[in-house]
Amino acid sequence: MVKMEIPKSFLGYKRENGRAGTRNYVIILPVDDISNACAEAVANNIKGTIAIPHSYGRLQFGADLELFFDTIIGTGKNPNVAAVIVIGIEPKWTKRIVDAIGTTGKPVEGFSIEGNGDITTTMKASKKAQELSQWASEKQREECPLSDLWISVKCGESDTTSGLASNPTVGNLMDKLEPLGVHLCFGETSEITGAEKVCATRGKTPEATKKFMKTWSEYNDFILKEATDDLSESQPTAGNIAGGLTTIEEKAFGNLQKIGKKVKYIDVLKPAEEPKKGPGLYFMDTSSAAAECVTLQAAAGFNIHLFPTGQGNIIGNPIEPVIKLTANPKTAVSMSEHVDLDVSKILQREMNLDQAGDELIKTTLRVANGRLTCAEALGHKEFVITKLYRSA
Repeated sequence: MVKMEIPKSFLGYKRENGRAGTRNYVIILPVDDISNACAEAVANNIKGTIAIPHSYGRLQFGADLELFFDTIIGTGKNPNVAAVIVIGIEPKWTKRIVDAIGTTGKPVEGFSIEGNGDITTTMKASKKAQELSQWASEKQREECPLSDLWISVKCGESDTTSGLASNPTVGNLMDKLEPLGVHLCFGETSEITGAEKVCATRGKTPEATKKFMKTWSEYNDFILKEATDDLSESQPTAGNIAGGLTTIEEKAFGNLQKIGKKVKYIDVLKPAEEPKKGPGLYFMDTSSAAAECVTLQAAAGFNIHLFPTGQGNIIGNPIEPVIKLTANPKTAVSMSEHVDLDVSKILQREMNLDQAGDELIKTTLRVANGRLTCAEALGHKEFVITKLYRSA
């Protein structure tokens, strides 16, 4: 078998802070839920912009509020975003977000509705959005080193084919791309349950291992505190069970196949935390809910996402393209419009894992160069903020 020569570059958008984007969005970012209507009105007025409505941002406090800010600010800072319009009800929080996004050097401007009303704010923000949309439209893709790719991963609607084929395909990609300086990220803290001790051995340093076990233990303590002695009705899900997975342990060991056989994680990130220790694999403390997890990883700066699915999942994201792959031949046919890569031939012995990994690398680079994913073509823009506890 001829070994694939992995391209050393892709065509991306160079940003002011040195990062590279796989997309070139101008986003209209509401600070809070009651600013959604105004943000969506601006995006409706100005073509080439995307509004990202959400449900939170009012009366949050403490760690919950800080995670909210990290998520919103990180979304604006993501290199797939060329420019940002921030719209909030009052000026203080709006300015905080604008100033933080502004540290990247990209154009960003904020507007407050309080004292102005929706119509005036929509008018002013629309004028600026038009300017930024036209400015961004002249940005050209240019050659970027492969190391400018930051790839996040998550699986969803897993079944027996996930742990046997599609998840290991992602792991094969990781084993091949990590030595080339690519940032990689996996998460889903709850879905490590049952395989946490094995996952701990994949830490590159004792510090990384200790940090992972602390993160997982705090999650487990939370479960016990809530008087939940198992994850029934949640883990595994009804879809997982229908696909042949009977325990969270089976699901967890299948989940771990996404990190390959050779790569070790170098650090453990808080939700939405940007990696700071250079290229390599990171674990992020995230929910296993698809939209929440991808939202947090995008907020951390990851610019392309791999999503293996068994029974079929349709998740997308407003700013991070989500590539779906499946090894379930039924899903590949019945949900073909959602599947970017079919690796079901692995289980039919017509393709080996190494070949599947190469095909996933090719697909990933095509998307990085500009090809729309199925989720993008279908208009999936799921954006869900992780909430830690009830608001004030």
